[in-house]
Amino acid sequence: MIVLGIDTSCDDTSVAVLEDRKILSNVVSSQIKFHSKYGGIVPEIASRKHIEWIWDVTEKAINEANLTMKDIELIAVCHGPGLIGSLLVGLCFAKALSYASRKSLIGVNHLEGHIQAIFLEKLYPDFPFLTLIVSGGHTSLYRVDDFGKYKELGRTRDDAAGEAYDKVAKMLGVGYPGGPVIDSMANEGNPEKFNLPRPYLHGSLDFSFSGLKTAVKLLLKNLGYEEGKVPDDVKKDISAAFQCCVIDVLIEKIKWAASMEKLKRVVITGGVAANSELRKRAKMIEGLEIYLPSKSLCTDNAAMIAVAGYHRFLRGEKSDLYLNARAYLPL
Repeated sequence: MIVLGIDTSCDDTSVAVLEDRKILSNVVSSQIKFHSKYGGIVPEIASRKHIEWIWDVTEKAINEANLTMKDIELIAVCHGPGLIGSLLVGLCFAKALSYASRKSLIGVNHLEGHIQAIFLEKLYPDFPFLTLIVSGGHTSLYRVDDFGKYKELGRTRDDAAGEAYDKVAKMLGVGYPGGPVIDSMANEGNPEKFNLPRPYLHGSLDFSFSGLKTAVKLLLKNLGYEEGKVPDDVKKDISAAFQCCVIDVLIEKIKWAASMEKLKRVVITGGVAANSELRKRAKMIEGLEIYLPSKSLCTDNAAMIAVAGYHRFLRGEKSDLYLNARAYLPL
């Protein structure tokens, strides 16, 4: 089956073409240069860029797959959760394309796309398994018993891990997106130079990173530095200490959840799963089989939407033209 996937959930315009689970093309058009000067995503700019780029990105994906629109059998589109303006661009485009070409349409939850990104790899786990989705908008733990069978075990109560990375990066004045920059600087810093809190929430599988972000802000104030005006050596040490705290929490929650659910297989996915330190430390967890999508499949992309849509379609599911975008859409 040839599947066209579309994802405009945030600030990346992405279209992919799959043959079953095989990626024929996966085009991601980034808007980073338009948002970086603001230190974060501006929703109005994001949706306008999606409108400008969606057709060109679609044509590029189909051409890279050496196919035409006639070869497409299913259109899978992310309809939530995400920025509502961005979601509407991709969804309206997908519905129009489905109507005009008479191709089947299937709506996909963005979180399900992240979970199923691992099935685009040659090596993927058997069911059941534990999944940690860790990104700019989400930090959640799920038990996955089959395609479409998910049980939420824990979620962030405030900031997602990736959001905390971006906000700390803004305080340090190192640019946007913050995750890759802090990851790089942390490799040159001393994680024990500054003592920052690790929010474990007394045994809960939920997450909370807002207090850690505030602790960094207070640390800068106590050191006498204005936000954005921090010496390089201090940036590196704070980055190392902050990253160590975040990853300590993520690793411990994985262990707790796996033990509670009696699971041995773990998938870590989402944009923060591309973090080099998290990938290294996750693979060191004893007694667990750790599965990590390649870095390009951790960040938002349409291939993961296509594979999730493909599995839903195999179960006999379809969407109609009444499908709507949802900024908040539980899995």
